[in-house]
Amino acid sequence: MHPSSLNPTPLTTTRPRDVQIATLGSQTTVLRSRTWERLKFEVEYNLCQGTTANSYVIRGDRTALIDPPGESFTHLYLQELQHFLEGEPLDYVILGHVNPNRMATLAALVERQPQVTIVCSRPAAQALRATFPDWGDRLHTICPPEGLLDLGQGHVLQLFPVPTPRWPDGLCTYDLVTQILYSDKLFGAHICNDALFDEDWRKLEVDRHYYFDCLHASQTQQVQAALALIAPLPLKYIAPGHGPVVRYSLSRLQNDYRQWSQHQAHKTMRVALLYASAYGNTAILADAIAQGLIEAGLSVESINCEQADPVELAKAIETSDGFIIGSPTLGGHAPVQIQTALGIVLSSATKTKLAGVFGSYGWSGEAIDLIEDKLRDNNYRLGFDTIRGRFSPTADVLKTCRDAGAQFAQQLRKQKKRQSPRQAITETQADRTEQAVGRVIGSLCVATTCQGDTHSGALTSWVTQSSFHPPGIMMAIPVNPYAQRFLHPEAKFVLNVLTERRTIRRHFAHQPQPGDHPFRAVAHYAGSNGCLILEEALAYLECSVQRWMQCGDHWLVYAIVQAGDVLADNGVTAVQQRTSGSQY
Repeated sequence: MHPSSLNPTPLTTTRPRDVQIATLGSQTTVLRSRTWERLKFEVEYNLCQGTTANSYVIRGDRTALIDPPGESFTHLYLQELQHFLEGEPLDYVILGHVNPNRMATLAALVERQPQVTIVCSRPAAQALRATFPDWGDRLHTICPPEGLLDLGQGHVLQLFPVPTPRWPDGLCTYDLVTQILYSDKLFGAHICNDALFDEDWRKLEVDRHYYFDCLHASQTQQVQAALALIAPLPLKYIAPGHGPVVRYSLSRLQNDYRQWSQHQAHKTMRVALLYASAYGNTAILADAIAQGLIEAGLSVESINCEQADPVELAKAIETSDGFIIGSPTLGGHAPVQIQTALGIVLSSATKTKLAGVFGSYGWSGEAIDLIEDKLRDNNYRLGFDTIRGRFSPTADVLKTCRDAGAQFAQQLRKQKKRQSPRQAITETQADRTEQAVGRVIGSLCVATTCQGDTHSGALTSWVTQSSFHPPGIMMAIPVNPYAQRFLHPEAKFVLNVLTERRTIRRHFAHQPQPGDHPFRAVAHYAGSNGCLILEEALAYLECSVQRWMQCGDHWLVYAIVQAGDVLADNGVTAVQQRTSGSQY
């Protein structure tokens, strides 16, 4: 989907941070705080193309500001906002969610606008009261199912909570007169450019899907509930918290969210990811582990134990193939919600379920040790080494979490295989079909790509010739971060066709990992398109991508061959032998 597992390439153009101000509708303005470089939350998702933090101002008889940005934009944003308001008072600030970064901007904003009322969900109000005890009178709480806020001149705002495990304080806002939905974390993308709207929405598909996988794939039940709330609304725009405003792909993007959610539900192996997060750090670790699990092909259900119903929690554990528990350490102990969840796990999860433990701490980390000891004492097997993150997670810790998710998926598959009985003579037709599909053989190749000075290569066996004039090939690529390198018009790559009985294949995994340098172990040189040719290959093709489409759990890429050569006249093409059509 997106090159999260690759070393990022610096942007070709570095521009200073700014605030783009544009009219969005009647008495409605967007202020897009733009950064063209990496931010902390981008490190969490390994993006390298910048992002926007979108906020919106609606002016009726009263003025409302929706979703101020985080503290990295505080000074610049408030300066531009003050100039835009031209001395007029701000009556309301509506919060789609709160976190420490947004609180920093909010505190500075309240200092400048002491009369302002803050409109938010009940969980957000609780967090704000804990941080700002003297704000009790200025908080206006929206309780389920919805609330209304009349700004005058037709701007009646409909506000409805959309809680998720990651953002239990989620709140969406809909303006009845402009028919704009302010969706905060839904329908966004981490990308920065000058385009206000999504005119080139097809070019955004990969970034949108990657954004969904990182933020929402582990909470699809809540996403589907939010989609049901949104469905009856007549929409002119969807105004998300990040990326371009949705105008030209309104139906398409909502349908994509439904399909992506359903795709997660249909995966055959499922992991329950339980956590609580006092300061947001444990939640960040949980997101990174979930990303690793999802990229490995597993379905993940994230459960915030601070909001979870015990009955639903027990059901999620019982129906999962494995579970992972994460906890902060507060005063030398795990939070009460985690202790309750651990008790439910020990009483309802069979000992054959694979387990995992992670957590964050400031000074000690006793809660993490407590959970690990309890699980080991009850004979649960751990799918990865327990992860202990101190203070705010670093890029290295987040990589460890993603790797742990992939390792957990691998261990879970091995365990399931050991637990499955040997196939009887009377196998089901589905098993026979998978075996039959597995007999389809493809040439074993290494596809090499480059971005600037960064080179990567991945092993593939799903390649076939697809046209004579011009010469073209079709290649299937798993839906994972590496695929992004091929999903651009005229994207360049070299397809190195491997020789039978050579060991070069062992240097290239299906998905490159950060820090991997397989080319150090193999002889190579650069082709005319800049991508690497392997000297031990049987032949090579220099290719340029023309079309692509998503087919199930793979991208199907059509590329034309621009150059090529046979490097070993007497060699035999290596092929990949499989016994099942559902495994590599």
